[in-house]
Amino acid sequence: MKNAKLYLLAILATFVTACGINSQAQKDDSNHSQRADEQDRSGKYIGIWEDEMQGEYEYQFSEEEWKAKLSKDEFYILREAGTERAFTSPLNKIKKAGVFYSAATGQPLFTTSTKFESGTGWPSFYEPIDEKAVVLKEDNAYGMTRIEVLDSSSGSHLGHVFPDGPKPTGLRYCMNGDAMLFVAKGEEQPALVKEYLEKHPEEKPEI
Repeated sequence: MKNAKLYLLAILATFVTACGINSQAQKDDSNHSQRADEQDRSGKYIGIWEDEMQGEYEYQFSEEEWKAKLSKDEFYILREAGTERAFTSPLNKIKKAGVFYSAATGQPLFTTSTKFESGTGWPSFYEPIDEKAVVLKEDNAYGMTRIEVLDSSSGSHLGHVFPDGPKPTGLRYCMNGDAMLFVAKGEEQPALVKEYLEKHPEEKPEI
C-alpha cells in the first residue's frame, strides 16, 4: 500500500510539473509563480491575452464534433488541456526548416527558426510565428500560476510559456507535440492546413 501511494504521488508530481519551469533556470521560488501583472501584459509575453480578445474564437464545435475531428491524444491535449509525457513527441527532434500548425484548425503557430533545445522534453520555441497566433491565459491549476498558451483560432490548448528562454525574447513556449502538425519546407500541406490557409491567405507563412 505504501509503495502504491508513493507511485501515485510520483505520477501526480510529474503531471503537475509537466512543461514546467526549466530546472536550469530555477534560481529561486519566485520562478514558479507567474502572475499576469501589468508588466506581463505590457510586452513581457508575446500573444493576445484572452480577456482582452475582441469577439469569439472563429472555430467552435461541440465536444462530440471535436472528438470526431481529433485523435484521442489530440482531443486530450487540445480540448481537455492535457499534457503528453516528456520526450515522447517526434517533434522534439525536428530541425529542418518548416512550420508548426495547430492540429485543431491548421493555423500557423511556430517556425523551426525559433525552435530550440530546452532539455524539458517538449518542443520549445522562443516566439510564435505572429503575436496574434496565440492567446495567453493565466492558469492557476495545481496550486501554481502559469501562463497557458492557446491557439487563437479555436482556443485549443497548446502548452505554457515561461520567462526562462533564450535571446532575443527570453521566452520558452513549451508546447505539446500532439497539439501541432509539422510541415517541412517544400512538403505538401495536409488538408487541414490547406483549408485554413485558403480561408486566411494573409497568414500563409514565408519560410
